[in-house]
Amino acid sequence: MPEPQRDRIEQAIASYHDPYVEADLKSAKAIKSLDIEGGRVKVGVILGFPAAGHRTALAAALDERIRAVDGVDDVEIEIGWKIASHAVQQGLEALKDVRNIVAVASGKGGVGKSTIAANLALALSAEGAKVGVLDADIYGPSQPRMLGAQGQPDSRDGKSLEPMTSYRIQSMSIGYLIEEDTPMIWRGPMVTQALEQLLRDTNWRDLDYLVVDLPPGTGDIQLTLAQRIPVSGAVIVTTPQDIALLDARKGLAMFEKVKVPVLGVIENMSTHVCGRCGHEDHIFGEGGGRRMAEEHGVTLLGDIPLARAIREDADSGQPTVIKDPDGPVGRRYREIARRVAAKLSLKAKDYSQAFPKIVIQ
Repeated sequence: MPEPQRDRIEQAIASYHDPYVEADLKSAKAIKSLDIEGGRVKVGVILGFPAAGHRTALAAALDERIRAVDGVDDVEIEIGWKIASHAVQQGLEALKDVRNIVAVASGKGGVGKSTIAANLALALSAEGAKVGVLDADIYGPSQPRMLGAQGQPDSRDGKSLEPMTSYRIQSMSIGYLIEEDTPMIWRGPMVTQALEQLLRDTNWRDLDYLVVDLPPGTGDIQLTLAQRIPVSGAVIVTTPQDIALLDARKGLAMFEKVKVPVLGVIENMSTHVCGRCGHEDHIFGEGGGRRMAEEHGVTLLGDIPLARAIREDADSGQPTVIKDPDGPVGRRYREIARRVAAKLSLKAKDYSQAFPKIVIQ
């Protein structure tokens, strides 16, 4: 049997349109090797985002297309990923041991932003990334409880802090340093300084993504943080409700002004499913997140239903991605995590840490 033509195999590979990079893998420069020996074809794929939950479906899709080429007898697909550092705001330097910072923000409180941030971080980890969480809500820190982390962080040198670890996630929060019921009666400059210390004085260990749970709103504190924290991309959380959408648009505009790419919008509490009869109801409105995404030219990363289990899981320190990873909501969070990471992988890369600094004396 004649050896299949390389161009036909390349066309077969290019016929697959990946749902996360929204392009074929050749255009996305994800095909790193293509070896043809007789009727045997071996393809090496390196994605720019973690994709443990996508790998099987991707391999099957490529396998099916390549086997349809005349002369192909056997196909071997190897899929991996390499997460690069991406550019941050002009004038800021990326953290040494953090490849990417992803800010999770909302224009107003009460939309479930912190729950989304915790589950997003855990989902990125489940997909194969090294992940951390910075709880930037100094006034109302909630990540210690949600991540089920207890105790206080260690300091080996008396100057820096070791991150807390739970579910393979590194985290830092003012909540680890104060009693849970102690109010933080601080003015804006003190809050900003405290957050910068938590960010820069924590010994993060080789993170692909640091998810920052920003405080709600778009006031002076949020704007200052957006200008001082080197962010690779932002995610906006909203509910379908018109009032929430008004404030979410302000949050999106804030990131645009400080030149932080908005990776997309997550619509939380999109529908409510009755636990007794199964009836689904759009109690906060319908399609608001999609309309907002379309108006601003960004992606609707996904929607999460209003479900009692999500709240109970977070309150118990076992977020849904941990408590019920194979359930419909757990799978939905992982789908969103892949979209977030894939969107970021298409942004401009930061090569500053790849080259040594030259000092002339």
